[in-house]
Amino acid sequence: TVTAAEAIERLVGMQSQSPTAPYVGLWSRLERFELEDLAALIRDRKAVRIALMRSTIHLVTARDCRALRPVLQTLQERLLMTGTPYGKQLAGLDLQAVVAAGRRLLVDQPRTVEEMGRLLQKQWPDRDAKSLSYAMRNLAPLVQVPPRGLWGLGGLPLCTTAEAWLQQSLGTDTAPEPMLLRYLAAFGPASVQDMQTWSGLTRLQPVVDALRPRLVTFRDENGRELCDLPDAPRPGPDVPAPPRFLPEYDNLLLSHAEREHVIAERHKPLVYGNFMPPVLLVDGLVRGRWKTTQARGAAVLRIEIFEPLSKPQAAAVTEEGERLLALVAEGAKSREVRIEPVA
Repeated sequence: TVTAAEAIERLVGMQSQSPTAPYVGLWSRLERFELEDLAALIRDRKAVRIALMRSTIHLVTARDCRALRPVLQTLQERLLMTGTPYGKQLAGLDLQAVVAAGRRLLVDQPRTVEEMGRLLQKQWPDRDAKSLSYAMRNLAPLVQVPPRGLWGLGGLPLCTTAEAWLQQSLGTDTAPEPMLLRYLAAFGPASVQDMQTWSGLTRLQPVVDALRPRLVTFRDENGRELCDLPDAPRPGPDVPAPPRFLPEYDNLLLSHAEREHVIAERHKPLVYGNFMPPVLLVDGLVRGRWKTTQARGAAVLRIEIFEPLSKPQAAAVTEEGERLLALVAEGAKSREVRIEPVA
């Protein structure tokens, strides 16, 4: 049986800007999963939430935090200066001095990014506090500490450095090859463009070219070259794919440039936007989106279907939905699954 920690590593992390999304993501993927399995990893500092791929918050094991952040550090730096409105505010500033000052602020206690910005502004009063806080977010390996990320507990996103939290230094290897091979194990076959979309890194073609002796390649129906690991499983179209509920921002929907293998073109506007909702997979394709509500002891799972389901599909979706409600609304007096057409 695959454990939660093993699954997180197999997936090379799970997007977690919504702190509790990985709980549903793991439950959907594992034969056996309890909420406490992940909560314990976070409490025991065996898993952390940190900005990694695409400079978005990911849940990773402590080991992967130390291995992956150095590979993706140049990405955080580039996106700070070019992908945010803060780069101009930081121009001409000694950013190493800002990070050193920020690290000193975190020696005694974790702080919110906003609080760090205000405190740093006392040393650089001519600079905007938010820009200084974003410099810390991108240039230092900040992890969000519990209770943030624990199921059922809110709390401010308090940060400290990965080194302080894990009591270990980060790795020194910045070569992307091991990470890309692991990406292919999780998400292959994939193109170079897919790898760049998933990671946020650019100019990966030469890196992939150097890996060619270790890869197999295919052409898809559009003539794009796809790479994969030689011994990777490639299930055929006749392999059953039971219904699965995925959380918001699941990496399954964010790890390829071309996404037709998982969502029909006509359905993309219903999923991709400023917010990416939790989705329902039927036969391996996105067929709806969902949300749960709880009020006065009644838990409701509302599923908006993009196209009609067959009776057997609807029955299987309802059964899986009841299992999902048992997980996320364990204490509810009543639970109901509603399937309706998308508005």
